[in-house]
Amino acid sequence: MIKSGREILLQRVENLEENIANLKHLRKTITLDDIKDNKLDEWALRYGLFESIQIIIDIACHLSSRYNLGMSKTYTECIENLKKQNYIDSDLSEKLISAIGLRNLLIHEYVKIEVERLYEFLKLTDDFSHFIKEIKAYL
Repeated sequence: MIKSGREILLQRVENLEENIANLKHLRKTITLDDIKDNKLDEWALRYGLFESIQIIIDIACHLSSRYNLGMSKTYTECIENLKKQNYIDSDLSEKLISAIGLRNLLIHEYVKIEVERLYEFLKLTDDFSHFIKEIKAYL
């Protein structure tokens, strides 16, 4: 059975909520030293952040297309379209656009991201949750 666009979006939101919960668990239970000492924890952090950002991109681009919010040639433009049409606020838009930069670093490994800096990005979970709240009405 083929899923509808709405069902796909709801599944992505569910996946993002699960990732947020897992990343928050990491933030509460694992210290920076733990991550430095355990490559598996570092990998979980890297992959959790990457996948969460990618889900946000997928949702943003889907909504931008579904509601004809404007042409999007880049992931950043998908986020900007949501902001221009007041689906998300400007502050959140800026944070998500920065997160896209992090995603690009994680996937393409242009430069090595120091573990300390990576650990700081756990704070993005609050922005990820804010994104869900902002877009739920449009699913």
